[in-house]
Amino acid sequence: MANFDLSDDSVVVVIGSGAGGGTVGAELAMKGVKTVILEAGSRHEIPDFINDEWGSFVQLAWLDKRTTSGDWRVAKDFSGLPAWIVKAVGGSTTHWAGASLRFQPHEFKVRTTYGDIPGANLLDWPIELEEMEPWYARAEDRMGVTRTNDIPGLPGNNNFKVMKKGADKLGYKECHTGRMAINSQPRDGRGPCQQIGFCFQGCKSGAKWSTLYVEIPKGEETGNLEVRPNSQVLKIEHDASGKATGVLYADKDGNQQLQKARVVCVAGNSIESPRLLLNSASSMFPDGLANSSGQVGKNYMRHMTGSVYAVFDKPVNMYRGTTMAGIIQDESRNDPSRGFVGGYEMETLSLGLPFMSAFLDPGAWGREFTSAIDMYDHMAGMWLVGEDMPQESNGVTLHPTEKDQHGLPVPNVHFDEHPNDVAMRNHAYTQGAAVYDAVGAVRTFPTPPYPSTHNLGTNRMSEKARDGVVNRWGQTHDIANLFISDGSQFTTGAAENPTLTIVALALRQADHIASEMSKGTL
Repeated sequence: MANFDLSDDSVVVVIGSGAGGGTVGAELAMKGVKTVILEAGSRHEIPDFINDEWGSFVQLAWLDKRTTSGDWRVAKDFSGLPAWIVKAVGGSTTHWAGASLRFQPHEFKVRTTYGDIPGANLLDWPIELEEMEPWYARAEDRMGVTRTNDIPGLPGNNNFKVMKKGADKLGYKECHTGRMAINSQPRDGRGPCQQIGFCFQGCKSGAKWSTLYVEIPKGEETGNLEVRPNSQVLKIEHDASGKATGVLYADKDGNQQLQKARVVCVAGNSIESPRLLLNSASSMFPDGLANSSGQVGKNYMRHMTGSVYAVFDKPVNMYRGTTMAGIIQDESRNDPSRGFVGGYEMETLSLGLPFMSAFLDPGAWGREFTSAIDMYDHMAGMWLVGEDMPQESNGVTLHPTEKDQHGLPVPNVHFDEHPNDVAMRNHAYTQGAAVYDAVGAVRTFPTPPYPSTHNLGTNRMSEKARDGVVNRWGQTHDIANLFISDGSQFTTGAAENPTLTIVALALRQADHIASEMSKGTL
């Protein structure tokens, strides 16, 4: 195991160990670059995972203080939990479902495709699908995505079979068990999925790709990667020229340490990453690091989400088998004739009884609610996920009075829904219910959004410095040796689950950083 000195200013410091940080850190190490990953949470290996929803939530979830505002349902019902993400080595790749989908061509060029949408702060990405395709291919191979590289799809559980039968009845053509970064056969030293059903609680069999036990160990084996868990980053420091020089963090004992750095990569998710840049304000950067555009923390996206559950007269047992191995993609196209731009996916989803009770209708009681829960084993369920509109007013700001355990302002997450998001969700509710009604559903339950792991934007990629925070490499426009390596660099959100794109961008970014370091330009 590597152990780099705090004064070693030749290392790349990566903040966060999830899909972006864990991948870029491991990839740099495998390219011979000395790398330190600072992770705020603990390190829990596969045997430590808990097949219990509440127990796992307490073990893995990011529960530090946060506040919310805006008209979104989350601010009302889950005001302290804007997102269900992980504070542990591996980040939310321990908790994610595994869905791995490529963006569609138009989703990199939404300003050009959609035109001027009132209230939306649309911008084309400075990259296109054609440029990303080889990196998507590398990511799919690295992650073992099913239905790519001759890897067979996962088997369908009862939840999928209900969806598939309904999809066929409605004439949908693109319905299958998904492109999942979960082994359907032995691969990369890991066995196939055991269909345990606790995908969100950490994969006890290791079949699901995670930076925790796939990428990071490979990086550590090189001797070039050191992972420091329980290291909460407080501030990024810079010199008189504005160049990033180190990262101040609190160690497991609460003592402050300063790790010197040649390059800094920020990968703390779309809430913590902008918060860190804003908390790193100085006399040279009074509005926060990399914020000459004023766009740090702006344009927060979380995808248009919602769920549809249905009760049937016979048991479905939706909780058995892989949680999200089932998808209908027909509605992911851009077809403004439906009353909105962009598209959405319908993906199988099951929640255990604790979360079903919490999310179905918080605060509800009485016959309508209890009769639904009584029929839990007769339920089928799907999650709706689609492109939401970036709005400059949606975002992450520093709370004026509330402080965290280190005395720093906590993040406030503000989100107001755009009319396009609402129109898309209503269409998705109708179609989701139609899928189940087509196969004899007794009741359907359109369920509003709950805290999710898809948090995007807030440090968006842009061609021009005035429009965003980072360039086409995730390199901040203002500070050459400061990079953003997570989903906060997304210019827009697309309809697809974001992890595959985060990993593809991280592989591409690591290649760029290593190349520039070798040339001496970084």
